Amino acid sequence: MLSAHSHDHGHHHHHGHHHHGDEHAAGPFPWRRMGWAVLLVLFAVAAASLVQVRSGEATVITRFGNPSRVLLEPGLGWRWPAPFEAAIPVDLRLRTTSSGLQDVGTRDGLRIIVQAYVAWQVQGDADNVQRFMRAVQNQPDEAARQIRTFVGSALETTAASFDLSSLINTDASQVRIADFEAQLRQQIDQQLLTTYGVRVAQVGIERLTLPSVTLTATVDRMRAERETIATERTAVGKREAAQIRSAAERDARIVQADATVKAADIEAQSRVEAAQIYGRAYAGNPQLYNLLRSLDTLGTVVTPGTKIILRTDAAPFRALVDGPKDVQP
Repeated sequence: MLSAHSHDHGHHHHHGHHHHGDEHAAGPFPWRRMGWAVLLVLFAVAAASLVQVRSGEATVITRFGNPSRVLLEPGLGWRWPAPFEAAIPVDLRLRTTSSGLQDVGTRDGLRIIVQAYVAWQVQGDADNVQRFMRAVQNQPDEAARQIRTFVGSALETTAASFDLSSLINTDASQVRIADFEAQLRQQIDQQLLTTYGVRVAQVGIERLTLPSVTLTATVDRMRAERETIATERTAVGKREAAQIRSAAERDARIVQADATVKAADIEAQSRVEAAQIYGRAYAGNPQLYNLLRSLDTLGTVVTPGTKIILRTDAAPFRALVDGPKDVQP
């Protein structure tokens, strides 16, 4: 009995000792587990509060759905975890939107088909980023659709300020496409910024064609212009030819007058010299002089077609009958 009691006592003592040790060992464990749990929760909250702002984006922090602030610098930012605050990225990269083909009227009443493009991006400051979010709920495709409508209206207004010949012309110096693009940009620039927070980087004409009616009118206009130019050039050519002829005739008259004067001078000089020769001949031998003068007279009067019937015993024909024998040396 003693042994049984002793055994039971021993067993009871052993069980008691084990229970006491178990209480002693389990004491710190709940605190340690709670500590780890708190750290994990804090880490999760911290991770949920961090925001990654990427390059080429802005991040809008909304508080209960309303924009509260904008993070613009790339890197890490913070916010209160959901549902208190949420982070919405806004794309700031450059985008291009085409107007599509638009049928518009020019100032001179002709129709053209024109297509323009706009390079745009959300202006990278807090006010304009929030303006973009409010205007199109941060949807670039919706922004592009509305910008396309804006550009279509601006094309109609701008085209009405230009004649067709300023946009399509065989003379490159008459074409004013750059002025057209500048005026188109002026139409949309401020409006897109104030309405959507969008900055226009570039506006350009990517296509410009003519409907068949306008094409016919344009060809007729170009033909008329060519004919006008041809007529003007013909007139200029005729005028220049007349001036050249007039100058040539004037030069010819001047040359002829000079030649006549020179000929008269030469003739007068030759007569003077002839008279001097005759004078010297007469002084030297009067009979020889009379003979030479008679021959000169015959040379003047008688031509190959002349028929003269005169007495031959009279001067100047006596020289023919008498011969030089009457001449005394």
